[in-house]
Amino acid sequence: MANNKAVMIIVVVAAIVMVGFSPQGAEGITCQTVVKGLMPCTNYLRKGGAIPSACCRGVRSINSAAKTTADRRTACECIKVAAKAYKVNVRNAAVLPRQCKVNIGYAISYSTDCKKVR
Repeated sequence: MANNKAVMIIVVVAAIVMVGFSPQGAEGITCQTVVKGLMPCTNYLRKGGAIPSACCRGVRSINSAAKTTADRRTACECIKVAAKAYKVNVRNAAVLPRQCKVNIGYAISYSTDCKKVR
């Protein structure tokens, strides 16, 4: 029950962020894509422990989908908003890309300035 509530919160936040960060008519990455890719990571991001292989596949998928600077900035903003909404452990989030052997090009942190992401 609590997990379903958390998923719903993330989906609602992602929908709000999509409207705010996705240009009209653009074919770029969406917050829905980002949130969907990170769903298998939920337990790790909140509690730590082993990282499921599906989580790393999701991280790689997001990284591959973020082809442009605008995509990477959108993904960054979506990650920040979802992390706050879902109350993830920012230390777990910060090491997730490296643990999955993915270089996203910026640090995952509440203080990351996504406008500087290239």
